[in-house]
Amino acid sequence: MDINDIKITLTQNPGQKPAKGVELGFGRLFTDHIFLMDYDARDGWRDPRIVPYARLSLDPAAMVFHYGQAAFEGMKAYRSKNGDTLLFRPRLNFERLNSSNARLCMPEIDVDFALSALKELLKIENDWIPTDDGTSLYIRPFVIATDPFLGVRPSDTYLFIIILSPVGAYYPEGLAPVKINVETEYVRAVRGGLGFTKAAANYAASLKSQNKAKDLGYTQVLWLDAIERKYIEEVGTMNVFFKIDGKIITPALAGSVLPGVTRNSAIHLLKNFGYEVEERSVSID
Repeated sequence: MDINDIKITLTQNPGQKPAKGVELGFGRLFTDHIFLMDYDARDGWRDPRIVPYARLSLDPAAMVFHYGQAAFEGMKAYRSKNGDTLLFRPRLNFERLNSSNARLCMPEIDVDFALSALKELLKIENDWIPTDDGTSLYIRPFVIATDPFLGVRPSDTYLFIIILSPVGAYYPEGLAPVKINVETEYVRAVRGGLGFTKAAANYAASLKSQNKAKDLGYTQVLWLDAIERKYIEEVGTMNVFFKIDGKIITPALAGSVLPGVTRNSAIHLLKNFGYEVEERSVSID
């Protein structure tokens, strides 16, 4: 497939774009159009299309509801001072989506085609990209299993979707420091599990601790390893770095920590700035 295979149907009822200076929050407002593409075991990925944003129609027996085959990504588009639309290393996000898909026995997508489809969607939704300081257009690609079947096996059909949302800061504190609660009761992921993926199940498993942290007055959770409950893994929405004795230390990627695109970028930049960076176990002590 190439970009010419994408069918485009534009909305006849465009939504109201948020006015400049309006508080956007995060993940509550969505643009006029979405990208969709279907998969079946016989034909592979097919029927790529950009259509007006609307509710999905899924069978109640769709396997995503019962067996959790769902993976997603998150990235952002920004408006530059000269009006260009900028993306930050989006190929790495689509490559990571494929890593998640492979772990969940879901079909991989063509990264080049996914990038082209995203850029086509952004051209259509260009006016939705906010320009206030600290704002951006959040991009959520995801894949879900759609077979109407009750039985534990991989689905034979899937849906790949990209939705867009103009957003402000993720945290209510904005870029100010956030209070983080160290979780010692529950665990999120184990080596050999899903921790290195952006599987929906990872986030469902984190909700109990997130609610507990919120009740205690904290914004986020710092996860420890699932075996010894001693070694730092990551924060619920980000990787974590420490500066100790002049060295920059971050937990190693050993199967239970998400390989963050920002993490990867920070390591490259820090080394370029002359810092010594170690990827290794770090105990909470």
